[in-house]
Amino acid sequence: MITTKLQIILGILLILAFIFIVNMVRKRALELKYALSWFIMLIGVGIMVCIPKMMNMMAKAMGIYSPVNMIFFIGFVFAIVIIFVLTVTLSRMSARVRKMAQIIAMLSDDTRENKEEHSSTESKEGKE
Repeated sequence: MITTKLQIILGILLILAFIFIVNMVRKRALELKYALSWFIMLIGVGIMVCIPKMMNMMAKAMGIYSPVNMIFFIGFVFAIVIIFVLTVTLSRMSARVRKMAQIIAMLSDDTRENKEEHSSTESKEGKE
């Protein structure tokens, strides 16, 4: 069981974490779409801090022996979800970078061709 003192300490830490994440979003150091998963986690932990018997009920309902094991399980699932979201984001960014590099290469090639045409036209006019 969780003591009242620990509940207060965890509550304060959750509030500080919430303020920290909001501040990072406000400063644009963290995008809102990534902050949402952390907000959901903070809400979940906040519920568990406010209603500690809920963890016992959830563990029993899922057939998990100990509430501590339930906490580890929830943390593991949360970590897997975060890793998946970051992998999807990385894949999208990689595709965007590749496409932008191709566009830049094509524009660079077009610019070089235009310079060559322009310089050859000037040299022909200079000879005449």
